[in-house]
Amino acid sequence: MKYWKYLKYVLRHKWYVALECFKYGLIWRGLMHDNSKFCLEEFIPYANYFYGSKDGIKKGRDKTGYYKPTDTGDKSFDYASLLHQKRNKHHWQWWVLPDDNGGVKILEMPKKYRIEMLCDWIGAGKAQGKFSPIDDPLLETSVWWKTNNHKMQLGQYTRFYFEKILDE
Repeated sequence: MKYWKYLKYVLRHKWYVALECFKYGLIWRGLMHDNSKFCLEEFIPYANYFYGSKDGIKKGRDKTGYYKPTDTGDKSFDYASLLHQKRNKHHWQWWVLPDDNGGVKILEMPKKYRIEMLCDWIGAGKAQGKFSPIDDPLLETSVWWKTNNHKMQLGQYTRFYFEKILDE
């Protein structure tokens, strides 16, 4: 049952993200978005983590929907999350490179991945039922951004891009 529930969520999420990507002309990005979630090494740990308990997709998220899956206590989920972030360039984590001296180097995201990340945020909100039909998803995402952007390591121009779109 948990695998079925998770599959339905992933398909709903992909649908909403694709619709948002299509608005920006990113047809291919919309169609390919999060396809790695169908790989068993991602799918099974995600289904177990999110739907192995009564919390469902809300597990581990704060009230804004943000979650940081780096120390969940579930090693298979943590690994699956790492794989997902490093397989999908629309995640800001893909653009953060560990440095040999213990620091990090932050690369700028190309525009198509910035747009896909924005579409991902909107699509996730829609898939999780956070927006009513009368809500403005971009406005709601702007509130989410203002609450959570300090948690993201973004390049200077990438951050400016989101500030320009979401702070206006």
